[in-house]
Amino acid sequence: MKRRIYFNAFHMNCVVHQSPGLWVRDDDHMTEYTDLNQWVEFAKIVERGKFDAIFLADVLGVYDVFRGNREAALTEAAQIPVNDPMLLIPAMAYATEHIGFGFTSSIIQNHPFTFARLISTLDHLTKGRIAWNIVTSYLESAGRNYGQAGLADHDNRYDIADEYCDVCYKLWEKSWEDDAVLKDVKRGIYADPTKVHDVRHAGKYYKVEGCHLAEPSPQRTPVLFQAGASDRGRAFAAQHAEAVFVIGSKPEVDGQYIKDIRKIARRNGRNPEDILCFAYMKVITGETEAAAKQRYEEYFEQCSYDGGLALLSGWSGIDFGQFEPDQPLEYIETNAIRTLVHSFTEGDPTRKWTLRDLARYVGIGGAGPVLVGTPESIADQFEDWIEAGVDGFNLAYATTPGSFEEFVDGVVPVLQKRGRMQKDYQEGTLREKLYGKGPKLSAPHPAALHRQSLLDAGAGTDRGVPSGHSAARAAVAK
Repeated sequence: MKRRIYFNAFHMNCVVHQSPGLWVRDDDHMTEYTDLNQWVEFAKIVERGKFDAIFLADVLGVYDVFRGNREAALTEAAQIPVNDPMLLIPAMAYATEHIGFGFTSSIIQNHPFTFARLISTLDHLTKGRIAWNIVTSYLESAGRNYGQAGLADHDNRYDIADEYCDVCYKLWEKSWEDDAVLKDVKRGIYADPTKVHDVRHAGKYYKVEGCHLAEPSPQRTPVLFQAGASDRGRAFAAQHAEAVFVIGSKPEVDGQYIKDIRKIARRNGRNPEDILCFAYMKVITGETEAAAKQRYEEYFEQCSYDGGLALLSGWSGIDFGQFEPDQPLEYIETNAIRTLVHSFTEGDPTRKWTLRDLARYVGIGGAGPVLVGTPESIADQFEDWIEAGVDGFNLAYATTPGSFEEFVDGVVPVLQKRGRMQKDYQEGTLREKLYGKGPKLSAPHPAALHRQSLLDAGAGTDRGVPSGHSAARAAVAK
């Protein structure tokens, strides 16, 4: 039996996400990104195509590394202006029934106490369809926007993220017992105060003392996404992630990364197969190979060199404005996205990339590869990546909604016929749909261990309820 392929629709609440220059086309609607109707219709399109989730990217700063300023980013609308992704989700969820919603939220933008409540709220409103892409930020401008001199050191950001996640896990999993909510209308008791517990966390970076303000949501902890190619990033993903986002120029590059992640996960006591691996991909398709290639060439003519290098410089932390276009690219240790630099240098030693090559690559594909061809050819190429170890794809667009409509109407039926893509959704939460298991994380994931510690402790410890509530306890006991 063939393994089914998972698909997320990769998008961003801005004009230009991954294809600088193409926003000027008549068939691209992203100048209307502030119109909620556009997002609702997009959600309906990808649910019609039986995608697993919508994956929303985000940034907290401006791309000002290229030539030392933000001029190119603003001129080309390269991920600026950009609005918050989280606020789109309730409307899209209301208009759909099954598709999941993953969104990027950096550890620097919300205190974990606030963020935990936001997640619980969204998980309730969507009936358990929420995923969180855990990021530590990569733009130095983001750090400055939040009152810092810049970003903390690359590896130190992951140390902070470890603690951030730990606080969130405690709030989601350890504060409210499963049967704390009674909704007892006759006795007038909504929740049993003896089963709601304070989280007492005093760490190096965060301090919390109090109960989670939201009652347990369908998944408690959202489905957890993460991406990171450095040694520290891989260790973090292997400990926390249920799904990892990989960016490589060819199947072998992603395949090796996936092997490494799963090897580390096994050392951590986790089942490596519990981690789904999604590769970045963009598809340009047509009824014939010639039609698809012609569309690709049209896009190339309109892609922006400066816009591509503005994004690339921001992603990598390297000002590519200082190099000659035909200079070979070499790996440079940076404080930004090492995944990207690694994938074009050490990750693929068989090819020497020049800056000109990379600008063309980014202008069409953004951060990753582009598949061009008929629906049948695209399906063949997807299967090559699956054979290398990939489980699914974060599918980006050249134009929207056109790229997604062409994929849904052309490629999806071919994949479904081959048994590679779901024809109908399973019932349940996003976690149940992806993994075929229960709605909550299971051991040995650290979030599940927090929930288990609460069960092991029993109702008699860490009550977090003042003694003056003895009358309420007595009422519950009756």
